[in-house]
Amino acid sequence: MDSPVPPRPTEPRPRRRDRHGRGMRGPVAPPQVPLAASRSESFRDLVQDSVERLERRWPQLADVDFLVLDVPGAPEESVPLGSSAPADKERPARIVVYRRPVEIRTKNRDERAMLVHEVVVEQVAELLGLAPESVDPRYGQE
Repeated sequence: MDSPVPPRPTEPRPRRRDRHGRGMRGPVAPPQVPLAASRSESFRDLVQDSVERLERRWPQLADVDFLVLDVPGAPEESVPLGSSAPADKERPARIVVYRRPVEIRTKNRDERAMLVHEVVVEQVAELLGLAPESVDPRYGQE
């Protein structure tokens, strides 16, 4: 008598439905939708928008490096929102906007965009040795 051959173990099939009969879930939002952008990415976009606005009026800003850092490096009496450094032999002029101090001082995206633009204008004015109103005539009016 031949003994019966045990059934071959089958590989589990990939699940196409969950236990409630619904299909597998996808991402909440596609990557091109702002929901998928992180806070730091959207903050960088605000800085970039502000820089592009100013570069139309001040083409020499194309030679300036604009950076976004989370927080200032060394603790000071007051927390700066931004800083600027003139060009030297090793590197071009640069302007830094600090993300967390700006976010803490604003309640929503519109306020954040206005404050970011003010910080960028102030730092550009300091770098160029001008008044902020001459860098952007709408400074302080928005």
